[in-house]
Amino acid sequence: MTIQSATTFNPDTSVGQLVAERPSRSRVFEEFGIDYCCGGKSSLRDACGERGIDAGEVIAALVEMDARRDATDDTDWRQASLAELIANIVTTHHAYLQRELPRLTELAQKTQQAHGARHSELTEVQTVLAGLRAELESHMLKEERILFPMIEAMEVSGRIEPSHCGSVQNPIGVMEHEHESAGRALGYLRELTAGFTPPVDACNTWRALLDGLRALETDLHEHIHKENNILFPRALGLATAHARTAPAAQRS
Repeated sequence: MTIQSATTFNPDTSVGQLVAERPSRSRVFEEFGIDYCCGGKSSLRDACGERGIDAGEVIAALVEMDARRDATDDTDWRQASLAELIANIVTTHHAYLQRELPRLTELAQKTQQAHGARHSELTEVQTVLAGLRAELESHMLKEERILFPMIEAMEVSGRIEPSHCGSVQNPIGVMEHEHESAGRALGYLRELTAGFTPPVDACNTWRALLDGLRALETDLHEHIHKENNILFPRALGLATAHARTAPAAQRS
């Protein structure tokens, strides 16, 4: 990569914004271990600094990714309606979790029963996964029954509908807090499994569990990114705009 091509990226741009512009860039951040979902507000410079990585190396990889990306893989959700983005989150990411979490729970139980005597970390893997599953299932229910309908109604009606939750900012704050908790659980699962690497005595069930946990991490990163860095900021911006114009509308 040339220095000239690298200058197309501003290192002060947030990593969340870079992925929002082109989702395929998430592969680069995954490769370097940079958090672009819960940590999406950090600048590229700061994110690289926290990981002890040369920002120029990451920028070079981003330039290469942009040069060879498949356009069909890069839906710009900033341009879609909020309802379209919500539909994508529910049908893609919520459906994935509803399908995969029970399967991974069963795999973790079988692996612990077969190998737990020699690998005590498997008991902790099973415990952490169970807690993550419970949290995510509750999280999705609250989004689908409370937060997402609030956002969709606000987009359609052009005003903030009354709710027992108060402002849309309140449930969004709760969801962001739960995202951080899920992110910590994912990090702990990665630590417990040595980066989802199977040991020499791992059976096929164990290997399937580790492969599934790796895929879960990747999907959750994309899932949380869409909400934290695109859906929630847009919804808050819409709520602010409605609040600003409401008094004038009432006077007319």
